Amino acid sequence: MTNEVKIKIKTTDLNAWFCDKQALFNINMDIYEKKVTAIIGPSGCGKSTFIRNLNRMHETVQGARAEGSVLLDGRDIFEKKFDAVTLRREVGMVFQKATPFPTMTVYDNVAAGIKLYGRIGKEKLDEIVEKSLKQSALWNEVKDVLHKPGTSLSGGQQQRLCIARALAVNPKILLLDEPCSALDPISTGKIEELIHELKEDYTIVIVTHNMQQAARVADYTAFFLLGALIEFDVTSKIFTNPSDKRTEDYVTGRFG
Repeated sequence: MTNEVKIKIKTTDLNAWFCDKQALFNINMDIYEKKVTAIIGPSGCGKSTFIRNLNRMHETVQGARAEGSVLLDGRDIFEKKFDAVTLRREVGMVFQKATPFPTMTVYDNVAAGIKLYGRIGKEKLDEIVEKSLKQSALWNEVKDVLHKPGTSLSGGQQQRLCIARALAVNPKILLLDEPCSALDPISTGKIEELIHELKEDYTIVIVTHNMQQAARVADYTAFFLLGALIEFDVTSKIFTNPSDKRTEDYVTGRFG
């Protein structure tokens, strides 16, 4: 399997804690370039903690820490010389609840990250904002309301606005933490269609409780349980012929 595609992220013996409570146990897993990897498992199994370690968001929680290694293109992101701000530019994240900046317009929401990394001319900024909104399949819906508050958009539009904001800084990887859990089926469909399009240019990791969604969008799927990685394989195998009985029990609805 590893010969088919390039490994973008490699985790080795990744452990994570919240104070004294261990949340991840020796996670060894590869994430492949320009593929979609779904992380499934019951609530509290470490899915979000895992992806929050991929851009060191985990360490922003008081009392949280991690050990092991996470290699991004061969570089260990836990090394002190690996700047966390630079890392989060390369590894963007979209959260479960849409989080547009409440005091900013649609335009300024997308432009916010770009401005954070340095000064840029208005013409270039306009170009990047438009490109990012087009990439997130939102441009046609908002091009006439760019200067209205981002929070004035519908829930599904707000989530795509957050994706546009993440894309604007030109990341290599996009982490999606249950991006559709609060959305209606039509908005969910748009996000899933967007994921298919974005994987042409980006490596995507999606945490989801929706196993049908994982089956629809993911090339690879990882099943987590109680902070451990139980099984990782191509998605079709996970859902039709898993190697571990616990995976089979979960994907067939016997628990979770």
